[in-house]
Parts: sequence; C-alpha cells; structure tokens
Amino acid sequence: MATPPTIAVAFESPAMLADAVALATELALPLVTGQPLVPAAIYWLFLASERLELRKLGAGAPGPIYVDFTAGVADYRRRFGGGRQQPLARAAGLKGVSAPTVVDPTAGLGRDAFVLACLGCQVRLIERSPVIAALLRDGLQRAAQDPDIGKMVIERLSLHHGNGQDYLQGLDESQWPDVIYLDPMYPHRRKTALASKEIRLLRALVGDDCDAPELLAVALTRVRRRVVVKRPRLAPVLSGPAPDAQIIAPNTRFDLYLRHP
Repeated sequence: MATPPTIAVAFESPAMLADAVALATELALPLVTGQPLVPAAIYWLFLASERLELRKLGAGAPGPIYVDFTAGVADYRRRFGGGRQQPLARAAGLKGVSAPTVVDPTAGLGRDAFVLACLGCQVRLIERSPVIAALLRDGLQRAAQDPDIGKMVIERLSLHHGNGQDYLQGLDESQWPDVIYLDPMYPHRRKTALASKEIRLLRALVGDDCDAPELLAVALTRVRRRVVVKRPRLAPVLSGPAPDAQIIAPNTRFDLYLRHP
C-alpha cells in the first residue's frame, strides 16, 4: 500500500492557535506554527477565518476544498435541482410526502446527502477519512448557524466518523435505515475524461474505494427497502448481485438493489 501523503494543520491568525492545536491533536497531524513550513507536507488542513479548507501545496494545485451547504452548488441544487423529480430523489424512492431514513456510508463531502435532507430525509453520514470527516463536520456546523437551512440541518443530518462496513454491521434490525446510499470514489479515468481537479485531489488523498463490493454486500443485509449505488453512466456495475433497476442521468447512473422478502 502506498504511503499516505503528508498533511499538516495550519491556521490563518494567532487567535486560531488553540483550535489548530486541538484539531492537530485530534487527527494526529503535525502543526505549522512558523518557519520552516513542514517541508515534507503536501497538503494543509487550513483553519481560515470563515471555514476549514484542504489545500494542496505547490504550483498548479487546485483551489481549496471545503464544505459549504449555504452557497454555490449545494445552494443551487437545493433551490433549483428539480425536487423529487430529479434522478437522485427517484433513485432513493421518494414519492408523495414519504421521508425515508437514509444512511450514507461513503459520505465524502456530503453533497447528495444534503439534497436528500432538503427533500425530507433523515440522513446519517459515515465518513472513514478523518480529514474529510473534519471538513464535513465544519460544513455542517456552519450550516447549522444559517437562518435559512440551520434548523433542517440540525434535525436531518448527522455525522459519524468511522468505517462504513463496521457501522452497518453494528446496527441491529431496529436501526436499519429505509435506504442505504453508496457513492464510492469513482474509478480512475483516462486523460480523455479526467475527473475534476477536486476529485483527483481527494483520490490522491484517500484513494479509491476498492472495497465497494464488500460494502454493497453488507448494505444488502442491513436495509429495509433499497440500496442505491451511484456510478458513472458507462461504468460497470459493482461485483455482486445484478441491480433490480437503474436510473440513468446524462453523466451518472443509479443502480437500485431492492430488498426482497
């Protein structure tokens, strides 16, 4: 297995020192407090004045990665994403006023989970990367203070840092969700169809989800209604049972595995 890239915690102003120390201690990461700036570090987990960011160092690096549910793409999808008629909602089985419970064991930056919460679902996000979980926690905490969506975020979104398989296996039957939503890191693409710089940066940091077939197998034993697997439109299905149905979007496909009595 490749050695994980070096990450250090950095911060914008001296007033953030205590928070930076706490974060570095929690994640067992080195802390940048002055010069020299940890020469071996490839990434910074950076405490900026308004948010927590993941920054890659060096020439040609993409802009910072952060979680923001109050603006940008997340806010646009909340307002204009198509409601319960959009493919994600249909894949999750949202009909009428139903509000299924959802577990997302591959939470990542939480974008699809946020859409499902906006549509009425109770969503439990599971993220095994401690760095991504820290970004997601920061985004949820800031969103909880927003006057428009704060109440919804507090009531419908919760985060657990841990391994998705372990979390699902630890559920007893009374805790099984209606829907388990899997969005494993997409397989590497050729240069003719490169993923976004953001996705490439995340892949370099946390790697592909090579255990996605095993996660699917566990999910099928811990769900009440259906498991949804998000895939690139032309990608093969995950190893295991064939999906019962598919919902096709322009660039994405949702493979549906229905719970059979």
